[in-house]
This record gives sequence, structure tokens and C-alpha cells, in this order.
Amino acid sequence: MLVEKCAPNLSDHIHVNHSPPVLPREPQRPKGRTLTQHQRGSELDAKISPQGVTIARDFTYRALRGLDRALFLKLGTCQWIRDHRHVILCGPTGIGKSWLACALGHKACREDISVLYQRVPRLFAALDLARGDGRYAKLLASLARPDLLILDDWGPQVMSADHRRDLMEIVEDRYGRGSLLITSQVPVNRWHEIVGDPTLADAILDRIVHAAYRIDLDGESMRKPQAGEELT
Repeated sequence: MLVEKCAPNLSDHIHVNHSPPVLPREPQRPKGRTLTQHQRGSELDAKISPQGVTIARDFTYRALRGLDRALFLKLGTCQWIRDHRHVILCGPTGIGKSWLACALGHKACREDISVLYQRVPRLFAALDLARGDGRYAKLLASLARPDLLILDDWGPQVMSADHRRDLMEIVEDRYGRGSLLITSQVPVNRWHEIVGDPTLADAILDRIVHAAYRIDLDGESMRKPQAGEELT
């Protein structure tokens, strides 16, 4: 399968000097494309080990209150993607949501699962442009194609009418056919406020939340220097 797109540069999302968590090693190499091709195509950050066992050199479960080790390891098997389930990662800025999302995306690449990463503000900007130049249907089709679509940094601004419809199209196209991984600073119980329209909010969230594993993270920003460390 083609790995559609990418994860971001995560250097701002994780702090150093922590011990690594592990995800289960897959039983065999992905078929078709080589692992190197998958990694290059997905542009997953170099901090995520290419060996696929240690996915986080610079991370501890203890650093993230609310991260259940057993659940995270279960998600690392990628069965939730095969079952067309979703994952929601919520927590304050700097807590490591994007990093964890991309770690799971990297593991999916190793399982020969296609992945597309999008930062939500940039995605909506791209959809606004596509509406005006005739590429809208093509862009929506590209969002429906991968097995896993990562939507990073959703909210906290209330959505415009166009963006509500965009999100509805994205969710509807993937319903029962693909998985979503959404990160947000806003807790799920406030997502209706972000969507802004009660009817569309019900339709969108009904398709996501009830089929999602939810992880609510807490703790200090991982960008904050540790005791005894100096900024350079």
C-alpha cells in the first residue's frame, strides 16, 4: 500500500533525557514496498526508531499522566486500524500528542498500512483554496484514500460553516472504511462547541466518538527544561 503522506518535524514536541517505551514488534516485514520506502514516503520524524521496537527514545509513560501503557501497546498492534476504529488524543499544548500520534503512524507504516498526516489548520486552508480552483473533489478523495488519516491539532477555534461541511465530508467518506487519529487541546465534551452547529456536530461526532479509543493526557509541557538542564 502507498503511504500517502507525512508526519511533521517533531523536534518541538518532545523533551530529551527520558527512557523509551516499546511497541510490539510486528511478526514480519511489510509486503510490497520496503520499510525504507514507507518511512521516506511518510516522512516520519527521525526520532522514531527505524527498528520499530523502541518508538520513543526520549519519552516516559510517567511523564504523561493519563497514558495507559497497556492501551498504548494495544494500539501499537494496529488492529484498531484494521477494524476501522479511531483514536482521540486530548491534552494541553506541549504534552506530546503530536509525537504519540506520529509514533502510531510510524508503526502503521511498518504494518504496511497507508497513512496520511495533516495539521488541521493547514488542511482547512488547503480546502479553502481547492474550493476556488476546482481541486476540491480531488483533495477530498485523497483524504479518503489512506487507511489511517491523522488530523493533528483540531480546535480550539469555532469552525466556520465551510469547515463544518468539510469535516462532515471527510468523516462520512471514511465512515466504516478508514480510521482517524485526532489530536486536540480541547476535551471531547467541548467538541460540540467547536463544531458550532448542533445538528452537524451530532452527525460528525456520532461517527467518531462512539468508535474511538480515547486518551486524555495531563502533565507539564515536554518542552519545559528538566531540573538541572540549561537552554542552549
